[in-house]
Amino acid sequence: MSIYSLNSLNSVDSFSPSVSRVTSRHPTARPTTTATSVAAQDIICAVSESRGVSSTVGLTFVNLATAEAVLCQICDSQTYVKTIIKIGVFEPSEILFMNTAKESKLRYIIQENLPDPIFTFLDRRWWSEKTGHEYAGRLAFPEEVDSLKVTLGGNYFAACCFAAVLKYIEVELQRSFTAHSLRIRFEPSQGSMTIDLATIVSLELIQNLQNAKSKESLFGLLNETLTPMGTRLLRASILQPSTERVKLTARYNAVEDLATKEDTFVSVRQALKGFIDADKVLTAIIEIILVPTKRTIQYVEQSVNNVIMLKTYVSAIKNIFQALGAAQSDLLLTIRELCAPEGHRSIEDLIDTTLNENVAYQSKPLDLRNQRIYCVKAGVNSLLDVARQTYKEANVDATELIEKLSGMFKVSCDMVLDLKYDTARQYYICIPATEPGPLPDVFINVYRKRKRIECQTLDLVKLNQKIADAHSEVINMSDQTIQDLLRDVCTEVSGLFRVSEAIAMLDMLAAFAQLATNHEYIRPELTDTLAIKAGRHPIREQIHSNKFIPNDAYATPQTRFQIITGCNMSGKSTYIRSLALVTVMAQIGCFVPAQYASFPISHQLFARVTTSDDLGANVSTFAAEMREMAFILRNIQPRSMVIIDELGRGTSTTDGLAIAVALAEALISSNALVWFVTHFHDLAQILAERSGVINLHLAAEIAPDASKMTMQYRIAEGPVPDRRYGLVLAKLADLPPAVLNKARSVSEAMDQLAKRRNSPSRAVALAQKRKLLLSLREQLFLARDGTMDNASLRALLIKLQDDFVLRMAAINREMELYPDDESETEAPTEPASNLSVHTPETQVLGSSQHNEGMGNTLVSELIVIESDSDCESEHVTDNDSVVLV
Repeated sequence: MSIYSLNSLNSVDSFSPSVSRVTSRHPTARPTTTATSVAAQDIICAVSESRGVSSTVGLTFVNLATAEAVLCQICDSQTYVKTIIKIGVFEPSEILFMNTAKESKLRYIIQENLPDPIFTFLDRRWWSEKTGHEYAGRLAFPEEVDSLKVTLGGNYFAACCFAAVLKYIEVELQRSFTAHSLRIRFEPSQGSMTIDLATIVSLELIQNLQNAKSKESLFGLLNETLTPMGTRLLRASILQPSTERVKLTARYNAVEDLATKEDTFVSVRQALKGFIDADKVLTAIIEIILVPTKRTIQYVEQSVNNVIMLKTYVSAIKNIFQALGAAQSDLLLTIRELCAPEGHRSIEDLIDTTLNENVAYQSKPLDLRNQRIYCVKAGVNSLLDVARQTYKEANVDATELIEKLSGMFKVSCDMVLDLKYDTARQYYICIPATEPGPLPDVFINVYRKRKRIECQTLDLVKLNQKIADAHSEVINMSDQTIQDLLRDVCTEVSGLFRVSEAIAMLDMLAAFAQLATNHEYIRPELTDTLAIKAGRHPIREQIHSNKFIPNDAYATPQTRFQIITGCNMSGKSTYIRSLALVTVMAQIGCFVPAQYASFPISHQLFARVTTSDDLGANVSTFAAEMREMAFILRNIQPRSMVIIDELGRGTSTTDGLAIAVALAEALISSNALVWFVTHFHDLAQILAERSGVINLHLAAEIAPDASKMTMQYRIAEGPVPDRRYGLVLAKLADLPPAVLNKARSVSEAMDQLAKRRNSPSRAVALAQKRKLLLSLREQLFLARDGTMDNASLRALLIKLQDDFVLRMAAINREMELYPDDESETEAPTEPASNLSVHTPETQVLGSSQHNEGMGNTLVSELIVIESDSDCESEHVTDNDSVVLV
């Protein structure tokens, strides 16, 4: 076996003084729980950044448990958002920095944003680009060396981090990797959705906020995986959803293929049950741990265990190949090709010539010990065969001893003896706990439990020692044969790693197919429009399966900012959370809970939905809101998705409304898709005529006598009706009548003042007209790009025209009520009965009679739209053009 030796490095003593470690624990850092155990891996991260204003950050993550290295180089902002998110995804156990970066801004930002970071500072000489290239050439799989070196050539900081983390692992952790055994991949920051840590927590993507052990999180819901590799891939996918349309389409096709072919699906799920954690097994085989010169029995036993698990893993691969025999999707066919017998036949032959055919990994201690004893074929070593015979005879003697004792005490004491085994005591005797008095003197090491008594005899202890000696002798004699086998296997390990990755992907896809079948999920489409019919909250519907009410959603550039109002407990928060969750599901390749769904690919997801104070950081609810909103505004992009829940309620009403309006204006200008839940009804009125803004509400039904209020949980157009829901809830809470009457009178007086202050004007009417034109223009675009037949398209256009004419006429009549000096003079508008909306180049009369006479050339001649499709509302006037036939 080719082993990378520390002899080529400087001595440990020469490096140790240049290593310093700092542990930092945030006072509110979340504890490690079983819910986060999936991520509880030994991952070392190295971080390096450029000097100057431009922030280029290099990162390398090495997972010691799976022998995998991930390198990336990020062009980040001054807030290091992408860097923090990337580190948060991997959750490293230790973070390495140069010793000159102890006071760097990046280090402090990581300390503030990640729980329990452990920093280790290394001397500058550890961070060598040249050494990074040497490590890549020595440790990467042979077929990947050239491409990896080309990649590292343009990523200086990533190469430096790679050198530092590997040298640290070897020198300080005393661990090493065999030549060409480390899985190394360069992961660009592009190609995945950015989700910050606050959003991950607040949306409960990985862990439930109330109960860390609960499965009521997105990961808990989707985790129908059957292998550890699939579980890890699912978690990583949720934290980094893909933005690559081709990759997502391939996953949809594979899930559909599995979900519609019951035999294939059942066969795949059955085949996946036979897999152990292949990544850890392969890593244990190729990893060389620097141990004392004399190999311990525990080390040798583990080597034998690894070989047995390797045989179990390789034997299970052919089942996947057979299960995918009827697969048709490209991704499933690729997985099947990777699992083809030809790809791992050489390893299978090596194993078959060394190990017994029936050897398989066992979970019970006694079964596993017996598998270790008999794993190597008989006849390879005559002394090994003799030692096995001794082991066998000692085990027979133990069984006969218990039979003798059982016969003796069953007659005299009516005792039933049972022989048991565990790793610590080896063989021991188990007796039902029905004996009130002391046991006979022959029994020693007595331990009483509630339902049984555990003990041994002196003869059994002697036999245990004889069996242990025979076991050790067999294991030591098997060691050389096992080591020879491992040395040969290491030359083929890269192919086995690729198979493991393919199985992880298949496991995740099969889990998605299971969900689609069990919960009636549908395949989403990838378009430029978010459109959901009868969408459901994926987690809540499992809790309230009989009562959950689905809702629709629709968002385009002209409806990109959606203000949602409604009374408390009407379902506003559930609605916007469901939109975020199904978007994540769609972008990991999973089907979604709806009757129909199409999504634009989002590159960022932000959620401002928590409202609790951060006591540990001494931050109030309002301060936390402002801090999170500042983060969103600094990083939002047109391809972002944002959900905001009740912003500004942590301060005074006036200040809260003012800040909400200002932030809403900034979010509208970003062109991102935003869902904005608020109790500020004035916000809906102030922004009602802003281009891109629509008002929605979740209504409640109130009894005539206000004695009962029933939540409808249905999204509806327009602002929430002025039904004074707060007063109704106060009445249902049995507040005194005098207090309720006073509150009602004050509310009515304030409403009158607001109406006088917000009376309509000519400027508002002009804004309505501009918004109507832009809305029509977008609808015509959608009609042009749709797939309707000529008859349906003609009917749609006639309806659009009639609606447009009526609404424009209403606005014109309203404008006649206002004096001309209130706003700029309006451009002439044609009579509603013969309206023509035109471009400078084209004018098409808009009458229904004209539409009825159109021929088969309708599709190509219907819509002529101004070439500048990106115009904003502030640039639209009455003469801006949309063509309506």
